[in-house]
Amino acid sequence: TPQGRALEMANELEVIDRGEIWANVYGKDCIARINPDTGRMFGWILADNLRRERIGWGVDVFNGIAYDRSGDRVFVTGKLWHMLFEVRLV
Repeated sequence: TPQGRALEMANELEVIDRGEIWANVYGKDCIARINPDTGRMFGWILADNLRRERIGWGVDVFNGIAYDRSGDRVFVTGKLWHMLFEVRLV
């Protein structure tokens, strides 16, 4: 983590063509951004708004990241979720 501690419960890692790895944290609605050269985490993508605004709290865990290299798009979903979301960093 940015505080120098190990990232616990990393799950579903995806190499993103921007030169980073994204890893969701099991049981949390967030994604850690990791530098593939150093292995160090440098930021978070917070996704709790997906539950709050789009799908509700009754669904299972946030658990899926997919990178579409040809379209340079990233998609996220969760275990047993009925929706898929395209993610763009701004």
